[in-house]
Amino acid sequence: MSQQFRRLQILLVDNDARTHTRVQQTLSDGFALRCVCSLDEARRELDTALPDVLICEVVLADPEASGLDLCRFVRASAAWRQLPILLLTTFSTLQDKVAGFEAGADDYLVKPFDARHLMARIRLLSRLKRLELDH
Repeated sequence: MSQQFRRLQILLVDNDARTHTRVQQTLSDGFALRCVCSLDEARRELDTALPDVLICEVVLADPEASGLDLCRFVRASAAWRQLPILLLTTFSTLQDKVAGFEAGADDYLVKPFDARHLMARIRLLSRLKRLELDH
């Protein structure tokens, strides 16, 4: 199958079942979505198969770890460093956004989200990754 027609592989890390459902509904066409709830599950999924885009909530089920920790973990790994990361979170202040970008996120979307906006951001991140890999 041609690379341009391949379904984009998305890993969603969020412990909210409603977010899993909403993102699944949003990305049902053209995307292959895997959903996990914790930092440990995310690490196992990344070890199994590298997605095209990682979407992560800042607040996770584990009180000792956050989506910002996952961003830092991914950026510290040579194997995953180029993985595009989109924070999809309820945190909406300027300080929250700056903290997300400083932790290594490439994009930031606040919940509740518009489905078309989420798809557009994912496609943009995927396109930027392809351009980066081509050069």
